[in-house]
Amino acid sequence: MEEKEISRAVIKRLPRYYRYLGELLDSGVERISSNELSDRMKVTASQIRQDLNNFGGFGQQGYGYNVKFLYHEIGKILGLDKTYNMIILGAGNLGQALANYVRFEKRGFRIIGMFDVNPQLIGKKIRGIEIRMMDELPDFLAENDIQIATLTLPKAAAEEVAVKLVESGIKAIWNFAHTDLHLPDDVVVENVHLSESLMQLSYNITKNQRDRNTK
Repeated sequence: MEEKEISRAVIKRLPRYYRYLGELLDSGVERISSNELSDRMKVTASQIRQDLNNFGGFGQQGYGYNVKFLYHEIGKILGLDKTYNMIILGAGNLGQALANYVRFEKRGFRIIGMFDVNPQLIGKKIRGIEIRMMDELPDFLAENDIQIATLTLPKAAAEEVAVKLVESGIKAIWNFAHTDLHLPDDVVVENVHLSESLMQLSYNITKNQRDRNTK
C-alpha cells in the first residue's frame, strides 16, 4: 500500500500534541476529548481530529482519547521510541547551550561528541562531553554510530562541513547555520533559522499594535 503523504503543517503540529499530552500525563489525566485538547492547544477540535485521522484517528466516539496511548503512539510516529546518537559541530555559545539541554536525552537524543576548530577549547567538557578538534572528526565518525549531526557553525563553513559529513555516511543534519544546505535528496535536513523566528515575532508584535490602534 502506498504511504499517505502527510502535509508539513500536520507534521509541525505533532510535537505540540506530544508535549501537551505529556503534560496531561504528568497531571494524571487519563482521557481527553478533542474539544478539551482544543481549549488547551488553541487548535480547533476539527483540526485535531483531521490531524490524527492521518495516522488512524486513535479516538473513540463518546470517550475521546486515551492520553497515555495517544502520547506513546505520537511518540512512535515521531520516531521517539528509538535512540539517536548526535554530534555537535561548533562548540561556541549556541553549541554549548544545546549540549547543556538535558531534555534532548529524555527524548532519546544522545549527544556523544562535540567538535570545533578553536584550540582554546581542547579538552573542555560540557556536561561530560569532551570538545574535540575538527581533524578528529573522521576517525570519530568511523568508530561511532552517529545518526544526527548538528551544525552551529559560521555560514561560510557549514556547506563544506555538511558535504564531508554526508561523505562519511551521515544522513540527518540539524542545521543552525544561517544558510540552506544543498545536499543529496536522501539526506534529511532540518533548518533552524533563529533570525527568521525573531522576525516573525516582530511581525506579530507590529500586527498586535496595529490591531489595538484600529479599535
